[in-house]
Amino acid sequence: MPRPTTKEQLLAQSQLDLDELMDAISSLPVARQSEAGACGDWSVKDILSHLHAWHELFFSWYREGMAGCKPAIPSQGFSWKDTPSLNEKIYQDNKDLDYSEVVARLKESHRQAMGIVENHTDTELWTKRLYAWTGSTSLGAYLVGSLSSHYEWASGLVRKWQRGQANAVRDGR
Repeated sequence: MPRPTTKEQLLAQSQLDLDELMDAISSLPVARQSEAGACGDWSVKDILSHLHAWHELFFSWYREGMAGCKPAIPSQGFSWKDTPSLNEKIYQDNKDLDYSEVVARLKESHRQAMGIVENHTDTELWTKRLYAWTGSTSLGAYLVGSLSSHYEWASGLVRKWQRGQANAVRDGR
């Protein structure tokens, strides 16, 4: 899919991509929702928890940045090169959550993120360097990364895992 470049595209694409992800997992039996292997050791539940955690990271950047502070991006004690370690921390912090709680958290944080998009104009979303905290990019670019493109990544993982599972059953593995 083309990367959104307007507020309306970002809203529409983010909702479409989340809906596609939720559709992809809707047929999973309860026992499979927390089964490792969808992304390395991660289950589908862990992928959804990851998406929610990154929404929460974005919210902290947004609050601090819009208040005129310099947020710790991606997180306190982590640089972008430490993203694998940050993702592992997120996994460890959330791996014992119940699937239904993870889904509820993701849906709520998605709603909050969409509200942030709604509260900004196209100019505010897409003008690079408009906000000091976004550095050389735009607020919209951060939101694309937290919403539509992250959902698309997750959907790809889930579908690939489901195909692999279907092939294993078909092949008698």
